[in-house]
Amino acid sequence: MTDTKNTDISASSLSEFMNDLYSKYKSLRTGAVADYIPELAKVNPDLFSICTVTVNGDVLQVGDFEHLFTIQSISKVFVHGLALEDHGRDYVLKRVGVEPTGDAFNSIILDEQSKRPYNPMVNAGAIATTGLIKGKGATERLNRLLEMFQRYVGKDVFVDISVFTSERSTGHRNRAMAYLMLNFGMIDGQIDESLDLYFQQCAVMVNCRDLAVMAAALANKGVNPLTKEQAVDSQYIKDILSVMYTCGMYNFAGEWAYKVGLPAKSGVSGGIIAVVPGQMGIAVFSPLLDARGNSIRGVKVCEELSQQFGLHLFDCVDRRLPHAMLRNEAS
Repeated sequence: MTDTKNTDISASSLSEFMNDLYSKYKSLRTGAVADYIPELAKVNPDLFSICTVTVNGDVLQVGDFEHLFTIQSISKVFVHGLALEDHGRDYVLKRVGVEPTGDAFNSIILDEQSKRPYNPMVNAGAIATTGLIKGKGATERLNRLLEMFQRYVGKDVFVDISVFTSERSTGHRNRAMAYLMLNFGMIDGQIDESLDLYFQQCAVMVNCRDLAVMAAALANKGVNPLTKEQAVDSQYIKDILSVMYTCGMYNFAGEWAYKVGLPAKSGVSGGIIAVVPGQMGIAVFSPLLDARGNSIRGVKVCEELSQQFGLHLFDCVDRRLPHAMLRNEAS
């Protein structure tokens, strides 16, 4: 570990360290690919890539960064943002909480008092936020989701139909969650339509570079740093990043916050995104997962990047207020 701060990161030092990490962990083969969705069980476990994109649009990448895979639960971050744009934070909070659970991402649980799902990053909460997406019918709602992803990525995206149908045919736990929430009025009655939309959002195809651009847009006040297009209203960035920080890594969120200290989100296809606010987005893809459903290589890479360059939110910048401001506040 060095004393380097992220304000001093050079492209050459970051690129060199990314290549070192790629070489270091390329041979790591612990963990297993997700198999509860049959199509995901077919993936090559040796795939591995790392990508960073700065808010200025600088791209660094190593490994299989062009390989396409389904976004899976990382989609929850961006759909949460669209739900906030559609309804505002107060309304969304009535349907979905913002508390970490300490339970697995697919647990069939709701808050005992409010009857809301705990947060938008677990399956129950994500189904509820997907149910909030506006549109006249299934096609318009899907098109709005795809247009939203296009703004983040900077190009057209599509749904992998084989993964979508695989998830749809095996998603019995998700159906149970949806009917439980319907019982308590947390989602509306169009269960099949909302579940199909949820399965489709998880089956959107991206690569590691795409994810890094999406994370960089969140780091850049919602603006895609490559296309300069506003991907999400900047007023909701703090909502999105706050929930990512506390809930994005499921029942590993606490240790992640302690060791890495960045807003992040994982997906069972093997992707992880991390956001360095105001500076860059990080993405890692490796389909070998730990017992919690997080990419093993991805976690290790992010831990080392954070330590090497001082990226932890409570370490990376001097946030002391100017003396003049402190005097004004005191008076």
